[in-house]
Amino acid sequence: MELETLKQLVVKTLDDMKGQDIKTIDVRGKSAITDMMVIVTGNSNRHVKSLADAVELAVKEAGVQPLGIEGDGQSDWVLLDLNDIILHVMLASTRDYYNLEKLWEVGEGLPQSRPNMLGTPD
Repeated sequence: MELETLKQLVVKTLDDMKGQDIKTIDVRGKSAITDMMVIVTGNSNRHVKSLADAVELAVKEAGVQPLGIEGDGQSDWVLLDLNDIILHVMLASTRDYYNLEKLWEVGEGLPQSRPNMLGTPD
């Protein structure tokens, strides 16, 4: 399945299941393990698990076999590896603590040629 189509399916499923603050981050060129991260907040451990389960079912029905899932019904963080996309479903407190958006968005929006200490391009 094409990356954009898979992303749309994941985001729609999360939205339908009332996932909060859905964020997609393109990590091509930053990570060798995946092309995109999707991060979403669930409002309880049960909701976190339900969001991950719903996405797992939706992608399987679309013909995509997830590579793995980490976390369980008591988790505050469930990771679903879809190869091209890694989905992180987290409680708000866990998401705030780990701040994956900041980690993976480093360098976005920076100019290609940054000035050195003298103010001239490298």
